[in-house]
Amino acid sequence: MKIGDNFSGFGISSKGLSIQRKKMNLIAENLANGNTVRTEDGKPINRKILNVKQKETPFNTSFNDIKSSIQLSTTNSNHISNPSTFEFKTPQDNGLEFNVKEDTKQGDIVYMPEHPDANEDGYVQMSNINTINEMIDMIAATRSYEANLTAFNSSKQMAKDSLEI
Repeated sequence: MKIGDNFSGFGISSKGLSIQRKKMNLIAENLANGNTVRTEDGKPINRKILNVKQKETPFNTSFNDIKSSIQLSTTNSNHISNPSTFEFKTPQDNGLEFNVKEDTKQGDIVYMPEHPDANEDGYVQMSNINTINEMIDMIAATRSYEANLTAFNSSKQMAKDSLEI
C-alpha cells in the first residue's frame, strides 16, 4: 500500500510544479547565454529545451496497485493488513524522465569583422536563442506553475475541510 493514495492531487500538482520550475530554470539559463557566441570549448551556444516523458510501467505493477487498493477498500479502512508493505515515495520516484536537449537549429550569421570569433570572411555565427521566444515560454511556464499551485492549494483546502467534518 502506498502512503498518500488518498491525496493523489498533491502528487499530480507537485509533478507539474517540478516540471515548470525546471523549464523556468532552463529558460533563465538560455536568456543569460543569449548574447554569448561561443562556449569555453569553442562550440556555438545552442538553446536548451526540456523534454519530459512519463516512464513506462509494466502492466503487472499497475494491476498489483489496483488489486491492493481494492482489497483494502473491501475491509475496514481502520485496519491495515500488512504494515510491512508500506512504500514511501521519494521525490525522485515520480515516474517522470527529464531530458535536456539542445536545439540544433543554426543561429544568425552576422557580419562583424572586428569580433574575435569571426571567420576569415568576417562573419560570426550567433546563438540560436531568441529573447522574445524565451520570454513567451517563460510567461507560459509561469502561468502553468500558478495553475498547478492553485490546484495544489485547492486539494489542500479540500483535505482541510474534510477534517473539519
